[in-house]
Amino acid sequence: MALAPRSRAVRATSISSELANCTSVLLAHLLKWQYQPGWRSKSWQFTIRTQRKEVACVLSEAPGLRGKFGDEAWLDIVWSKARSIASNETGLDLDAFPEVLPWQVDGVLLSEFYAG
Repeated sequence: MALAPRSRAVRATSISSELANCTSVLLAHLLKWQYQPGWRSKSWQFTIRTQRKEVACVLSEAPGLRGKFGDEAWLDIVWSKARSIASNETGLDLDAFPEVLPWQVDGVLLSEFYAG
């Protein structure tokens, strides 16, 4: 049974939100990794690896969403959320983190990339 157009639209929005959330959490943990090297842990590594896998999973479900990584407005929103998460979790001021995403998104998604 095919999904009705509204159901497809809701599902697409949900998948897009999931991609934004996974990407924000990934970026937040990379910020934590870079700005608090003394606190690095296996838990942070696990979260970074898990979020990369989640992003890959979302993109395999909806390959068209890969274009979001080239959308500056979308990246600004995701980056802003990542900075907020990192600030809340580290206790560092929001201003401690760059206003603009300092890394190439394609690089961030690579398993060997760890900031700092």
